[in-house]
Amino acid sequence: MNIYILIFSYLLLVLTIILSILAIHVKDLLAAVIFMGSGSLLVSLVFLLLQAPDVAMSEAAIGAALTMAIYIVAVKKTEREDNDD
Repeated sequence: MNIYILIFSYLLLVLTIILSILAIHVKDLLAAVIFMGSGSLLVSLVFLLLQAPDVAMSEAAIGAALTMAIYIVAVKKTEREDNDD
C-alpha cells in the first residue's frame, strides 16, 4: 500500500473518531445527526480505500444518507424543551 494512501486512511479514521465524539457530546440533536452522518460518510471512504466498493456504496447509501434522513425527520417532529438553569 502506498504511504500516502496509508496516511490518508489514518487521517480518515482519526476524523471519524473525532466526529463520533462530537456527535455524543453536542447538545443540539440536529448537529449530532449531522456529525453522525459525516462520520458514516468517512467510514464509506475508508471502505473504498480498502478496495471494498460494494460495502462503501452500501454504507454511503444506507448509513450516511437514509439513516441520516430518518433521524432528521424524527428530530424535526420532536419539540424542543428549553432548560434555563
